[in-house]
Amino acid sequence: MSIVVQKFGGTSVASAAHIENVARKILKTIANGDQVVVVVSAMGDQTDRLDSLAKEIDFYEPASRRELDVLLSTGEQVTIAALAMTLMKLGCPAKSFTGRQAGIQTDASHTRARIINIDTTRLRASLASGKVPVVAGFQGVDDGGNITTFGRGGSDTTAVALAAVLQARECQIFTDVSGVHTTDPRVVDTARLLEKVTFEEMLELASLGSRVLHSRAVEFASKYEVPLRVLSSFEEGPGTLITSEEDSDMEQVIIAGIAFTREQAKLTVLGVSDVPGVAWKILGPVSEANIEVDMIVQNVAADNTTDFTFTVGRDNYQEAMDILKKVANDIGAREVTGDDKIAKLSMVGVGMRSHAGVASRMFEVLAEKAINIQMISTSEIKISVVIAEEYLELAARALHTAFDLGEKGS
Repeated sequence: MSIVVQKFGGTSVASAAHIENVARKILKTIANGDQVVVVVSAMGDQTDRLDSLAKEIDFYEPASRRELDVLLSTGEQVTIAALAMTLMKLGCPAKSFTGRQAGIQTDASHTRARIINIDTTRLRASLASGKVPVVAGFQGVDDGGNITTFGRGGSDTTAVALAAVLQARECQIFTDVSGVHTTDPRVVDTARLLEKVTFEEMLELASLGSRVLHSRAVEFASKYEVPLRVLSSFEEGPGTLITSEEDSDMEQVIIAGIAFTREQAKLTVLGVSDVPGVAWKILGPVSEANIEVDMIVQNVAADNTTDFTFTVGRDNYQEAMDILKKVANDIGAREVTGDDKIAKLSMVGVGMRSHAGVASRMFEVLAEKAINIQMISTSEIKISVVIAEEYLELAARALHTAFDLGEKGS
C-alpha cells in the first residue's frame, strides 16, 4: 500500500465547511487504496492575525523570536485538531500531531528554522493502527525542546520533507488554484494549465514570482526526488505534476511559463571608478543590512568609470537608497539614482537549451508594444527583464500570445 502526503493550505481549511470538504478528499484517496499523511496550514489568514498581534506588542529583542515561534505555531495546532475531529466524525480514525509530536527536529534559528531530521516512528505507528496522521505544517522543535517555525512556504516544506522520509508515492499540494499555469490566469485569461513541469522549471518559476509553490519546498523535492502534484481543493482535476522527468517531446515545448513580480525597485550608483573591489564596496553594506539583492548590471564607460545597477524588493528601497548615498560619498561616486516603480518579468523553459532566438523574439515583442527594457538577466532556461511596472500586464499578455502559450483555439 502506497503512502500519499497531502498538504492543504490556509484557504483550503478556512472554515468548518472547508475542513469537512478536505476530510472528504482524504477519504476519497483512502478509498482508492492509499495510506494518507496530512499536513495542514493555519486556517485562512490566522497566521497573519497572530503576526499582527506580535506587531501590536511591539517588542523586538533576540529573545522575543522564540516567543514569536510559540505564538505563530498555534495556528496550525487549531487546524490539526479540527481536521482530526472532522475525520473521526465521518468515520475515519485520525490523530493530530504537532511538529514536535511528528518527530520534526530542526536547528535553533527561530522564525526561519531548517529541518535536520525527522523521526517517523509515531507517524508510522499511527498508519499501522489505521489512523490518519494529521500533522501541523510550518513547525518543528530544536535540540533544546523549543518550538521553531520555518518561515514562508513552511507547510509546503513540511509536506515535502515528510514525503521524502516516508518514501511517499507522491506529495500532493492542495491550494486555491487548479495547478501551475503558463502564467497568472488573473492577468492573462488564456493561461493554460500545465500537465507536467520539471523541478528545474518550477524552481525558476517559484523564485521569479509564481506563488503556487514556494521555491524552498521545490528545492527540497528536487533534492530528494519527491514527485509533487499541485491540485485544487475546490474542484476536481489532475492538477500539475512536478517531477525530474522530462516529457519525450519536451524539446517541442520551448517556454513552460511566464512569471513576474511587481514589488521591485532599482538603484544605480553612477560614475564609480572601475577598479577591483568596487562591487563589494557597494553591495557589502547592503548585504550587512540583510537586504536581498536580485539582478545586477555593471556598465563600463570609455572614461574608465562604471555605472552599477541592482534591484531589491520595493519595501527595502528607501533603506538601500540611504545606504548607497553614504557609500557613494565614501567611494567618490558621482550620483545615486533609483526607481521604485519597476517590475520583473521572466520566461522559463528547459526547451530554451535547444532553441535559439527566444531572447530576440522576446525583445521584438516588447519593442512592438513600445515597452523599454531596463535590465536583462539570462540563464540556460530563463530570460528575465526589468520593465516599468505600468507595462507589466501588457507585456505578459503580449508574450503569452507570441509564444503560443494559451489554450489551443483561444
